[in-house]
Amino acid sequence: MPALADGVRGGDVRSIAKALTLVEGDPGTRKGLVGDLFPHTGGAHIIGMTGPPGVGKSTIVDAMITVLRERGERVGVIAVDPTSPFTGGAILGDRIRMVEHSTDPEVFVRSMGSRGSLGGLGPATADAVTVLDAAGFDTILVETVGAGQAEVDIVRASHTTLVVEVPGLGDDVQVMKAGLMEIGDVFVVNKADRPDADRLVVQLESLLSLMDRDEWVPPVVKTVGHDPGTLTNLMKAIADHREYLEGAGIDARGRTIADHWMRLLIEEQALERVIGRMGDGEYSEMVDRVVSKELDPYSAVDDLFARYFST
Repeated sequence: MPALADGVRGGDVRSIAKALTLVEGDPGTRKGLVGDLFPHTGGAHIIGMTGPPGVGKSTIVDAMITVLRERGERVGVIAVDPTSPFTGGAILGDRIRMVEHSTDPEVFVRSMGSRGSLGGLGPATADAVTVLDAAGFDTILVETVGAGQAEVDIVRASHTTLVVEVPGLGDDVQVMKAGLMEIGDVFVVNKADRPDADRLVVQLESLLSLMDRDEWVPPVVKTVGHDPGTLTNLMKAIADHREYLEGAGIDARGRTIADHWMRLLIEEQALERVIGRMGDGEYSEMVDRVVSKELDPYSAVDDLFARYFST
């Protein structure tokens, strides 16, 4: 692990790729690797992007890479794709969409499966961000799967959260639903060359004016994702939010990220510990008791914790 960590910190592409594979697929190994890399993180600006499917998130990310590279920044991308509940596989199409950057040594794009996570991020996403941060990337873009308004984990895993919407989805109520409206630091109306784009901007601005927010008022910007030239206002909004965080103390957002990461690990390890201590068939038997109404789910879980966490 120390040798691999050294390779990551040195920016070696093979080491970065191997490290990402380990943190995504080997929980036993990633603990030591993340431990070696974590002290060398904190230099990257983590930008999360979420929104309903089909709004052009990947296209915007691709255009943002172009703009950031023109500025001389090194860019890391983690694109989380849906995972099949049947095979565990993922299409990982974002890597295909961003293929034009594949020959740029200062850009690293990694697709990851969500592994069934309902919050829009895979369980190893935070570890993957650690790898790219330690590797010295200036900006890390994290694109979620696009599950809709339930996909709010990204706000607890990034410094700046972009919420992307498009005009003409057919349901104006969609933009009013709780979750996405509450997490955005910047709202993006993509495909702004479509009719009703200005109407959607007004809707979003009106809704945001009614919400109880801190001193930062999320701006609403228009983009045409396939045209990097239309990203001027978006990139300025991101820079303004970063400046705001630095003035307000970016550690506050960093604390939120750390708290979320630790809670995920507590949940994961508690589950592994309970299942690991149970005998063969014991958990299945308890599930059967719940199905037969002999036990309710709360009592079943209380019983498990009393047995395995009493000391």
